[in-house]
Amino acid sequence: MSTPSPRVIVRRDTRAWRVQVWLSFGVAVAVCATGLAWLPGEDLDRAFMVMGYVFCLTSVFALAKHVRDLQQRGPRSDTPMWNLVVWGGFALAMGLTGWGLARMQINPAYKGYLLVSWLFLISSAFTLAKTLRDAFEADRAEATLRHGEERREEQRIA
Repeated sequence: MSTPSPRVIVRRDTRAWRVQVWLSFGVAVAVCATGLAWLPGEDLDRAFMVMGYVFCLTSVFALAKHVRDLQQRGPRSDTPMWNLVVWGGFALAMGLTGWGLARMQINPAYKGYLLVSWLFLISSAFTLAKTLRDAFEADRAEATLRHGEERREEQRIA
């Protein structure tokens, strides 16, 4: 007679948290898009800032994944060059976007708006990346548990 296996609980974020994270990210994108759409000055400045914001956003997701992978697999899971590319890309994206914002000849209040909305975007993107990765890992853990339960049931029947 077999003993029942202990119940394993896979922790997940609450629905309220997921809604808040997505709303926060959506608001950040909207305020950044609004600020960039109404950016006074040269078209070249506007294009530079849009590219800078997109570069920052993509580098946030790459960095968040890289840091999480290092945490789970250890420091030797990626090559030193990849580590340099990810951290360097993030630093370059943030530095160039900050430099572009600082050198723009616009009203200081408008610069402040762009700065705060940009930092809000970066912060909410890191939070979104973590939330998405947590959900992925929870799904994977549940699938592994289900597979293990199915195998135990097959062995029990056989």
